Amino acid sequence: MQVEISCRHGSIRPDTQEYISRKAEKLLTYFERVTAINVTLDFDGDRIRSEILVDAEHKHNFIAHAEGTEVSGTFEQSLHKMEQQIRKYKEKLQDHRRDLPMSEVAQSAPEEPPA
Repeated sequence: MQVEISCRHGSIRPDTQEYISRKAEKLLTYFERVTAINVTLDFDGDRIRSEILVDAEHKHNFIAHAEGTEVSGTFEQSLHKMEQQIRKYKEKLQDHRRDLPMSEVAQSAPEEPPA
């Protein structure tokens, strides 16, 4: 698994790159089938836009982005959004309910006689 960090219209310090790389690799704890993580930081004046693109094996890509004034804060916001997306997707995959969906349960429930 590889983490690629790219910057547009600016640059970040090596220690910040290491921090971003370490935090992005933790996405593997949520979903093991991650094949690549691309982090893009776009500097536009005093605004910073952070975008995370996660490629998952056999499935679609996940995208999360955030805007702010600090690199680490903006990255943390987008990382939090990405964690939520991956958790929700994994729960959806692992949801092996054997009973009826709620819409069918409501339709098949016997009606109560009026009092």
